[in-house]
Amino acid sequence: MAGSYVLKKSVDGQFYFLLYSGNGEVVLNSEMYVAKASAENGIASVQSNSAQDDRYSRNQASNGKFYFNLKAANHQVIGSSQMYSTTSARDAGIDAVKKNGPSTDVKDEA
Repeated sequence: MAGSYVLKKSVDGQFYFLLYSGNGEVVLNSEMYVAKASAENGIASVQSNSAQDDRYSRNQASNGKFYFNLKAANHQVIGSSQMYSTTSARDAGIDAVKKNGPSTDVKDEA
């Protein structure tokens, strides 16, 4: 089963998207966008940048957990991962975004 995007609207009226892997797990959360079109552009940016390893920053939070950010060519963060307990789990998350990011399946729930 292929990955997919779900475009949503938050309670404060902003827009965001989630990238799901083929098994239904969320593998990337977007930033918040004021305009729906901007969120749709964010999805397009993930689709075009997710396969490029140099677009990922691998980070460790102050609580010792690990996470990653996917960045566009202009170095702006497009999306972030959940927190992982190990670097290998974080790296598996990156692999999931690389695999599922190119998906063109977008569900509009906004």
